[in-house]
Formats: sequence, C-alpha cells, structure tokens
Amino acid sequence: MELKKIALNDVHESLGAKMVPFAGYNMPVRYSSDLEEHNTVRNGVGIFDVSHMGEFLVKGPEALDLIQRITSNDASKLTPGKIQYSCFPNEDGGIVDDLLVYCMAENEYMLVVNASNIEKDWAWVSKYNTKGAELENISDKMSLFAVQGPKTVEALQSLTSVDLGSMVYYTFEKGEFAGVPDVILSATGYTGSGGFEIYVKNEDAEKVFHAIMEAGKEQGIKPIGLGARDTLRLEMGFCLYGNDINDTTSPLEAGLGWITKFDKEFVNSENLKEQKAAGVSKKLVGFEMLEKAIPRAHYEIVNAEGEQIGEVTSGTMSPSLGKGIGMGYVQTEYSKPGTEVFVRVRNKDMKGQIVKLPFVKK
Repeated sequence: MELKKIALNDVHESLGAKMVPFAGYNMPVRYSSDLEEHNTVRNGVGIFDVSHMGEFLVKGPEALDLIQRITSNDASKLTPGKIQYSCFPNEDGGIVDDLLVYCMAENEYMLVVNASNIEKDWAWVSKYNTKGAELENISDKMSLFAVQGPKTVEALQSLTSVDLGSMVYYTFEKGEFAGVPDVILSATGYTGSGGFEIYVKNEDAEKVFHAIMEAGKEQGIKPIGLGARDTLRLEMGFCLYGNDINDTTSPLEAGLGWITKFDKEFVNSENLKEQKAAGVSKKLVGFEMLEKAIPRAHYEIVNAEGEQIGEVTSGTMSPSLGKGIGMGYVQTEYSKPGTEVFVRVRNKDMKGQIVKLPFVKK
C-alpha cells in the first residue's frame, strides 16, 4: 500500500526531518534528537504536524443521538465550544478507538479519531447511523498542528485576536488565525505541557505553519517529531491506541471508567455495566523502574517469584525523570501504587514499582 502524504510533507523534508511510515502516512519522526525535542516542548514551545489524524463531521437533528449510541461518554453534556474525550466501545468488550468529540454548534459535531483507524472508524460510525444523521469524512481535507509547551501563548498570541491565555482546557474557539478565517483553535494537548491544536484546511496549511514558525522565533519554537510526542504523552500516562488500548481491552480495564457513563445506553453498555459490578481482573497501570533498565512494549511483567502477572504496553527512558517508565496491564491485585513488580528485560528480572499516573506532575 502506498504511503499517504500530509500536505506539508515536502516542508518537513526541507527542514531535515527523518520521515518514517506511521499509520499509513509518511510522517516526521524527528528533526534533531528525540531528547532535545522533548525538552523543547517541556520547557519552551514546539510544533507538531499531526495532520494524519482523522476528522468526521456529524450534523443534523439525529447527530447527538448517533454520538450517544456509539460513544461511552455523555455527549449531551457538551455545549458549543466544548470538547470531550471519549471512546467507541465495540460489541465484544474492547475499544474500536478513542476520540475527541467537538460540539461545533447545536446539532453539529466533529469527531477527531486516530490516523490508523480512520477507515475502521468511518465504517463503524456509518454502520450505526441508522436514523440518517449527516456524515462527512473531512480527514483528507484538513491539516492539524499541535503547538505545545509553556511558551505557546506568547508564541501564538500575535497571530489571533482570540484570547489564548483565557482558554480553558478542553474548549475551543473558531476565529481568524495568521490571516486565515474560521480556524479551529483548541486546548486539549497530548503532551501535558499546555498548548493548542490548530485545525486548518490543507490549502492554508503552509501559510499557517510558516506564520507559527515566524511568530514563535523569539520563544525558540522548533518543529517536533513523533518520537518526542511519544515520550511526552507517556510521561503523562496518556493512552496510545494500538499500544495501551485496542479491540480487546475494555475501557474499565484501561482506567477509562471516567469516560464510561452508564446513565445512557450505548454499544455494549450492558456487558460493561456487568463487568464494572463484577470488578476487572486486570488493570492498566503506570510503573517506574528502580533498576537501570528500559521497559519496552510486550516485555513480561512478573512478580517476585518470577510468575508472569502482566505485560508492558508502552515503555521508554523518561527524559524528564531520567529513569525507565512504562504502562502495562497487570492482574488487579498487583495494581496498587507502591507494589513491587519486575520487568523481564532480556531474561533478567529488573525491579520496578507501580506508581500513580501521571509520571511527571505539573
């Protein structure tokens, strides 16, 4: 299958990005080093091009009803300008995808889904659209920049009259940005260092990208690749679809009970309700290494006796903490913070302990 290209593919190549295949797209993984880019976002400001993400519009009098049936969170609580984190539960207890639900206006929503799942999600939403909500897949028409880090407001404020500093987490505004009308500016952040996501049409992407790079010069803005995005999100304990959640992991096992609202009916809600009542047998946890070792996905997690009690789903050397950290599923009795566990690294059991997420406290 031929790799898809995001609108600014050539711009990233000209900036010296190392491009790699990711979720079916040719994507910039790094420009300098993952460590340098990670620290740029934690301490200053960086821009990610995440235009591979998918966007679906859901409109009309049946829009909310459809979203309520296919998502786990309660979208009736949304008002225009608000955003919600949610997931599509599947019929077998797992998760089709995790997503953001934007309330654009009354009876009008935008669903932002993971790049690797665009086709799967579109088929899923369409399958349940039995009452005729208006659906449009605008994924190939949109570009998305995530400008992240503590200096983001200073870097971007000159480009818009929207008061960025007063925007609340999980809200968005539509306004002129870098001379382009109707740009969506949202504050959801996947790095834990604050910042904004900027949704623009592909034809405006290059103009907006260069304007951001120019406006943020004084704050030392740099382009950041997917490598640093992964270490940043992992330090915050945010799930990555395909690693920490997938078609076989239940939202309750994944610690996503907070977005699973049983005061409405949705796909597989009855079974999930029973699971909640019975209690889950495994849980997604964060752990840090107490010995020098880097945990990696699929490494076994074992107890002091060497018996397997779980598996690592994401792991790295934390640039902010200078030690190995990871997430993984363990049997529930081993999920309490402070519990000693071991990660089997090349046949050696290295000591770690369960910790409360996020790893990096703000």
